[in-house]
Amino acid sequence: MRRFTHFAALDWSGARGSRQRGIALAVASGASAPALVRPGHIWSRAEILTWLEEVAAAGENMLIGFDFSAAFAFADHGAYFPGWVDTPSDMRALWALVERLAEGDPHYEAGGFLAHPEARRHFRQTGAAGDLFEAGTGRLRIVEQHQRATKQAASVSNFNLVGAAQVGKASLTGMRLLHRLSHRIPLWPGDPVPKAGPVLVEIYTSLAARAAGLPPGRSKIRDGAALDAALAALASPPCGLSGPVSDHASDALLTAAWLRAIAGGTAPWSPSPLTPGLAKTEGWTFGII
Repeated sequence: MRRFTHFAALDWSGARGSRQRGIALAVASGASAPALVRPGHIWSRAEILTWLEEVAAAGENMLIGFDFSAAFAFADHGAYFPGWVDTPSDMRALWALVERLAEGDPHYEAGGFLAHPEARRHFRQTGAAGDLFEAGTGRLRIVEQHQRATKQAASVSNFNLVGAAQVGKASLTGMRLLHRLSHRIPLWPGDPVPKAGPVLVEIYTSLAARAAGLPPGRSKIRDGAALDAALAALASPPCGLSGPVSDHASDALLTAAWLRAIAGGTAPWSPSPLTPGLAKTEGWTFGII
């Protein structure tokens, strides 16, 4: 596998509004301690897009992990939205559909998509679930089924938009950014990994926490000393932060170090259940093997 010199982790948010306290961005460069990009800054999604575009323009040798799902379940029914004549055939067409229906929403929000009468049938939203939202866990991608079966992670359906554990809103807002970055920064595994330049991968920050020895269900770090202890478990230098640290910042810092620790191996790049069809339709979470 090719070598990267920089490793970035983006803790994302699907909340409404122009700026999001839930967004944090960290980079681990060389063998140095990971560091926040613009520490203390309250990011907008547009600013994150600009930062990514600058990385692309500079050709940075950077592996970039984003903490949202790049697609919805497809393999279970052979479609993202069964019964909808406009259901997309692959991931990039999905991003384009979300963008087309949400283009009037500010701050890369996705309310316009979710208000569409056919789209809303598939999602569980506050106050009601669409008639095609599947009861129980909800529809899961193959990577999510695999990680639950192997106990690598405890995923939830991104068709669920309710509750603290939901990831659907973040995924929809993230798809609007991926649409703009399409063909500008390759996204593994749907795109070939180039010999140089940046590469995007989907991540779960909880995987980094587990690799650092944190128990399931207690993966959030809110103290500088605890963060340094977790970084040490990943053979990373300490950040040296004192006192309280936001869990968004610690997620980004720890995950940047984790990406650096695992990206040189072959296993994260070649999970056995991954097929070319899944790569184009559902994608995969980096680190799930």
